[in-house]
Amino acid sequence: MGSPILGIVNSQELKLEDLRGKVIAVDAFNTLYMFLTTIRGPDGTPLKDSKGNVTSHLSGLFSRFTTLLHYGVRPVFVFDGKAPDLKREERERRKAIKVEAQKQFDAAEQARDLEGMRKFASRTATLSQEMISEAKCLLLALGIPFVDAPSEGEAQAAYMVKKGDAFAVVSQDADALLFGAPRVIKNLSISFRRKMPGTSAYKTVMPELIELKEVLSSLSLSGRQLLLLGILVGTDFNRGGIKGIGPKKALKLVKEFGEDAKTLFTEAKAEFDWEAVINVFDTMPVTDEYVLEFRGVNGAEVKRLLCDGHEFSEERVSSVLERLAKTASLRAQKSIFDY
Repeated sequence: MGSPILGIVNSQELKLEDLRGKVIAVDAFNTLYMFLTTIRGPDGTPLKDSKGNVTSHLSGLFSRFTTLLHYGVRPVFVFDGKAPDLKREERERRKAIKVEAQKQFDAAEQARDLEGMRKFASRTATLSQEMISEAKCLLLALGIPFVDAPSEGEAQAAYMVKKGDAFAVVSQDADALLFGAPRVIKNLSISFRRKMPGTSAYKTVMPELIELKEVLSSLSLSGRQLLLLGILVGTDFNRGGIKGIGPKKALKLVKEFGEDAKTLFTEAKAEFDWEAVINVFDTMPVTDEYVLEFRGVNGAEVKRLLCDGHEFSEERVSSVLERLAKTASLRAQKSIFDY
């Protein structure tokens, strides 16, 4: 979910060509969940092989990120580690919602209510450890590195961008900005459309780049004030923020009280432990123990994982792999002539 502050921040449209040669740090869980909730059949259920194994996450990874590789983009996936205590409470809340959604989906299925099935199916999406392991295996086969964060993936990704090891964090959440990411990319798709939650309808979206420096300048805020603004309206560590306070009202408050958090949250009548939330952002662990090595695509392993393991179309997979091989060959020839 993250913080709902994106509505008041400036962004600029991107083309995939703009990211050629750039390393982008992908919020893995955010991306995989998006695939699980949007890549589904007409009845709302996720794609599966004949054995009943969910394949939506693999289909999304293969389709989107082979296209990005074709454009010369260099993705690195960052996976969540141990969740902070405040985040674990949020995960338990989401788990309860999924259980209830499953009951409503089952009722709709029994009543043969296709619209009801579509509505509740995506709310039941669960990212299992098996899916995470499969995703990592496919990434390795595609030559895409990944990093296991000690805690929050967004915090680790933001740290990597701050270090200069990546150009931007790729995420639909705003929390990466609150962790100080200099740049965040949202809506990074290859179809330029996004599925509307709970429906079969789509809307047109374009990739957008959000630069922290520009955000702070346009809002006349410090980085600390932006964090306080985010906490006022809600983050993954204090869902919903403070009732009655949206982004615009929160902006007015932080401009009035500056970085004086105690007065700010007292005046805003916060009913949660705001000091604990600030502490989560201030003390989130990150690591330097990672190696960003971009290897070539292992076509045989990709086919074993997708075609042999999950019955993907061998013709389709081979076609994509051939395109990637031609792209790599052209780049190699160009680099030779460059010298």
